[in-house]
Amino acid sequence: MKTLAIYGGSRKNGNSEQLTKELLKGTSYSSIHLSDYHIKPIVDQRHDSNGFDAVDDDYSLVLEQVRAHELLVFTTPLYWYGMSGLMKNFVDHWSQSFRDTSINFKMEMATKRAFVVIVGDDEPQKKALPLVQQFQYIFDFMNMPLVGYLIGKGRKPGDIQNDLKTLENAATWRERLLEQV
Repeated sequence: MKTLAIYGGSRKNGNSEQLTKELLKGTSYSSIHLSDYHIKPIVDQRHDSNGFDAVDDDYSLVLEQVRAHELLVFTTPLYWYGMSGLMKNFVDHWSQSFRDTSINFKMEMATKRAFVVIVGDDEPQKKALPLVQQFQYIFDFMNMPLVGYLIGKGRKPGDIQNDLKTLENAATWRERLLEQV
């Protein structure tokens, strides 16, 4: 199974990325940092007769990588009880992809599976659940199954290493994912 970790944090090797690396340790996977790409907000033109105007940014480069993988690991810090702005801009662009006649975006995404990794500081095991639900609704709309999720606790760089229960859960999920390969 070709796996892609999509890092939505603005800090390289941040806690959410570290937790994802723990989850995928010993497996073969690719990764992208959304912070390495310039993905602009889209202008909502869903109701315009001409559809969306193309946005001059790097979204298509990221989409190429997404399309080439089967398991997508959406990784984001918990920012104000939601996904990072980088991740949100990426997901918002999916509206534009629906109207791209060169691909059947929704059908392609339905062939993929998703996993979510979130790290936050303010009671994340409770307060990140609405974000998991948001991802679930997004994936349900895409007919893309959510395989699972991890929520860790961390604030300062490296704090996730002190969340032993979540690291143990990451190892359990890694075994489950390897069974599906």
